[in-house]
Amino acid sequence: MDSFELNKIVGALLGTVFVVFSVTLVADALFAAHSPETPGYAIEAAEGNAGGPVEVEEAVSIATLLQDADPAKGEAAFRKCQACHTPEQGGANKVGPNLWNIVNRAIAAHPGFSFSAPLREFAAGGQEVWDYEHLNGFLLNPKGYVKGTAMAFAGLKKDAERADLIAYLRTLSDSPAPLPEPPMEETESAAAEGDQTGADAAEPTAEEAEAEDTEAGSEGDEATSEETSN
Repeated sequence: MDSFELNKIVGALLGTVFVVFSVTLVADALFAAHSPETPGYAIEAAEGNAGGPVEVEEAVSIATLLQDADPAKGEAAFRKCQACHTPEQGGANKVGPNLWNIVNRAIAAHPGFSFSAPLREFAAGGQEVWDYEHLNGFLLNPKGYVKGTAMAFAGLKKDAERADLIAYLRTLSDSPAPLPEPPMEETESAAAEGDQTGADAAEPTAEEAEAEDTEAGSEGDEATSEETSN
């Protein structure tokens, strides 16, 4: 092999190396991976109240709701329950127990009906009864009030409708249970409002006071005139 052929081979090799090296440099420049300033993934937290106290809407007392409840409307609302319960005295058990005398009846104790284990546990051996508070909580959210209950009813979310239904259930008895007294603070608030209304009514307005002063002045002038004439 002469020197000319050798130079051609060496030149071809050098050219190939140059091309490969150039392509590598260009590829690195185009597809370089840029590392983030901070390793890991940034997670955006949802905006909240910055850890402040969460305001919870205070539930209206069932004792207060029952003061204005309408049993007739409650009877209409009971249509949602008729597929599973009977209301009349001596009525048969269906998917759920008969509801005659339900108010203040021992929980999970109606004869002839097989209650779920969670409800029997909730009954605490007959110590718990279906008072107004328990009825209100259970009818609002059965599965939330008694975890694991077999009752499939979703509950009544409207306070007025729930109170009307409880007022109707109260009538399912020969001797309906007395209505609960409203909370003391509400009674005191109503009394205070009544006292304030009475005070406002007793206190004369500026026009009335001025009229009384004018009338008193007129009577005084008349008395003076009579004494002078005598």
